[in-house]
Amino acid sequence: MRRVVLYEGFERFWHWAQALLIITMMLTGFEVRGLGLHLFGFQRAVALHNILAVTLLVLIVFAIFWHVTTGEWRQYIPTRKFLREMIAFYVTGIFKGAPHPVRKHRMAKLNPLQRLAYFGFKVLIIPVQVTSGALYYYYPNLQHTLGWPPASLWVIAVVHVLGAFGLVAFLIGHVYLTTTGHTPLTNIKAMLTGWEELEDDAYFDET
Repeated sequence: MRRVVLYEGFERFWHWAQALLIITMMLTGFEVRGLGLHLFGFQRAVALHNILAVTLLVLIVFAIFWHVTTGEWRQYIPTRKFLREMIAFYVTGIFKGAPHPVRKHRMAKLNPLQRLAYFGFKVLIIPVQVTSGALYYYYPNLQHTLGWPPASLWVIAVVHVLGAFGLVAFLIGHVYLTTTGHTPLTNIKAMLTGWEELEDDAYFDET
């Protein structure tokens, strides 16, 4: 085993800041929609939700810049190699003590299933939420200038709520996957400290 820095400082900051922003936005968003939460009060929840949305957009811009300049964007390129093996591992193998089909590497931190999940998160869920949220916020202006019918607001709201439930599903799956390391807290500790122990022959063939 060898101990290496798997997650850089900005990567850890970006990960936890994004998690905190998304969780808080879900809480405020569900309260605004009247889904049984009463934590902030309606007006405060609306204001906080909007502030958090802008903060998340700023964080996303910095994260995109970091991923592009460091080449870390390659970590999220989907691959079918070992995909079936990973599905089988998560469905049954992990409960039988089967070995992990894919080993982490500095240039391959995510297994094929995680890559697909993050790819969907980054290119589908987040863009849908950002777009529908912006349309919802600026709807009065759009209705005034473009003459959008009132029914379009309902469509935008439904899309935004469905995207929020998509975020909840991703978060639940993500938290579950963090417990599948050598110990239930191994992956969480690595994302806090940046350090993780990898086997000397750890590799990932991306060809």
